[in-house]
Amino acid sequence: MIVFPAIDLKGGEVVRLAEGDMDRATVYGDNPAAQAMLFAEAGAEHLHVVDLDGSFAGRTENREAVEAIVEAFPGYVQLGGGIRDAAAVEGWFELGVARIVMGSAALKNPDFVKKMAREWEGGIVVAVDARDGMVATEGWAEVSDVPVRDLARRFEDAGVASLLFTDIGRDGLLKGCNVDATVELARSVDIPVIASGGVKGLDDIHMLAVHKDEGIEGVITGRALYEGRLDLATAIAMANR
Repeated sequence: MIVFPAIDLKGGEVVRLAEGDMDRATVYGDNPAAQAMLFAEAGAEHLHVVDLDGSFAGRTENREAVEAIVEAFPGYVQLGGGIRDAAAVEGWFELGVARIVMGSAALKNPDFVKKMAREWEGGIVVAVDARDGMVATEGWAEVSDVPVRDLARRFEDAGVASLLFTDIGRDGLLKGCNVDATVELARSVDIPVIASGGVKGLDDIHMLAVHKDEGIEGVITGRALYEGRLDLATAIAMANR
């Protein structure tokens, strides 16, 4: 199981939000590339990067920071946030991004996301962000009337690499990952699932790793790392058992 340390970008700084609220941001640093290297030195081979400003704007807003991260990090970078057209997708892949995460586009323009998944085999991740079981979009500012499982199943034959499932109500709050909902989603679809939202310590890593043979591909963690509640090297070792 892959452990993805997260770098969320707002105004070029490394931040974490509480429940996706841009007004509840905690700043953890002003050098995203240096943070990426710290994660690499701890053993991370994968990195999850989100352009938060881009998520709300619908276009890339932290390009300079993302480019610096991609150049500095020796492993695989997974990028999301405001990537909603073919030119943006192609541009990031050409720059060296390994996988693109698409959320709002998956709900509002699924045919486009499926087309990108066919063109960039193994390169597209669909973000399934949930609030009370319903899909949220536009940087989590809007909640749809589409159940999470229904959206996920629309992409089963599309060739997407993974589903990234986030329980917004736990994200950035250190409440613990919603393991039950994540595993339930993984069991209901034929696409690997990445867990996200609320990871607070090694117990979350262990509980998810127990279910890795049921479709749990990885887990994203941010605040727990930045606040010293989770040691990245230990988490990676546990996930690899």
